[in-house]
Amino acid sequence: MKQVFIVEDDQNIRELISYALNNNGYKARGFADAKGLYEALEKEGPPILFLLDIMLDGEDGYTILGTLKNRVETKEIPVIMLTAKTSEYDKVRGLDMGADDYITKPFGVMELLSRVKAVLRRYGDSEERSVLVHNEIEMDPQKRQTLVNGNEVQLTYKEFELLYYLMNNLDVVLSRDRIMNEIWGYEYAGETRTVDVHIRSLRQKLGDAGKYIKTVRNVGYKLSKDA
Repeated sequence: MKQVFIVEDDQNIRELISYALNNNGYKARGFADAKGLYEALEKEGPPILFLLDIMLDGEDGYTILGTLKNRVETKEIPVIMLTAKTSEYDKVRGLDMGADDYITKPFGVMELLSRVKAVLRRYGDSEERSVLVHNEIEMDPQKRQTLVNGNEVQLTYKEFELLYYLMNNLDVVLSRDRIMNEIWGYEYAGETRTVDVHIRSLRQKLGDAGKYIKTVRNVGYKLSKDA
């Protein structure tokens, strides 16, 4: 059974989400706070997806997100943020921390299910992808492993997806909007600051190999064949 963990302190919303998921092939578990979530993780292990409300008593959604992304057993599991906040800053903050999508309240059941399916679909295709090698960089999507000169580089899920996308489109100029559409989903068109943040992080982690990631002024980025 495809289990989904929901952290939402509004009981009505929590029950609505659980009902919708339970009736569409998922097994939903709802929690009012971080304590209940962490206890379930210890007893049952991780789910296939987290839904996190931002405004919670005690630990808020951002804090929980940070904890999940720092744990080995949960860092690769997708997260959708639930928020009543509509500012670009609040949305980008969650994305920069590793969230995969956000849903603004109030939302409908059909939108919720559509976004859940879209996020899980993006996480479900790694077995079909091949190992890519570009000079000293090697990426294995099945192992979720990135090597530079034979040494493993620890990338977040989104950093891995972004670098793999660049390598799969070697020497092709990719606009920020196109990258957002491919890696984060079309809903983020126009909110491209997070692309720049992830590119900057990739360059730092790749060290000297980061030189292959070229900025194309007023357009976006490309992974160059040559330094």
